[in-house]
Amino acid sequence: MLLLIQCILLCGIFTLLILPQQFKNPLSQIVSYPPAIRKRVESLPQYRDILAETRKNNILRKIISAVIAVFLLAVTAYFSGKTDFVSAFIHVFVLFSAVNLYDLIVLDIIVFAHCKKVVIPGTEDMVKEYRDPIHHIKGACIGVLISVAAALFVGGVVEVISLIIK
Repeated sequence: MLLLIQCILLCGIFTLLILPQQFKNPLSQIVSYPPAIRKRVESLPQYRDILAETRKNNILRKIISAVIAVFLLAVTAYFSGKTDFVSAFIHVFVLFSAVNLYDLIVLDIIVFAHCKKVVIPGTEDMVKEYRDPIHHIKGACIGVLISVAAALFVGGVVEVISLIIK
């Protein structure tokens, strides 16, 4: 039950971190858009100066978010009673996988594909590209690999914490 509550909370937090900014400024998430849409945006003169800064900020934001997420997930796993590598790994992998699946189905296939607020001006005619799930499914597969890496790292952190505290 605790794991289910944590999954729901993480999905909510993830949504709050992604959607408001994307609704306000779709370019803020340009690196997550399908390649055909990114290519079109790159060809539009009104975005040339903005894109380099947006990419740099996006990469920096993702690195900082990953570090914070690993720390918070290690604390979450530890205080959920997962005080050894294997149990922490499984716990965090399930949490990451739940968010990954939620991101794929709810945020990408439902919201992204059907919400006009995420359409970048100049790409309004690219309905097929916005609705094509293949790009998002590929992203979710990469998300599984990231889930494994994060869970391995968190499992290691929890194991070290457990050794220090004992």
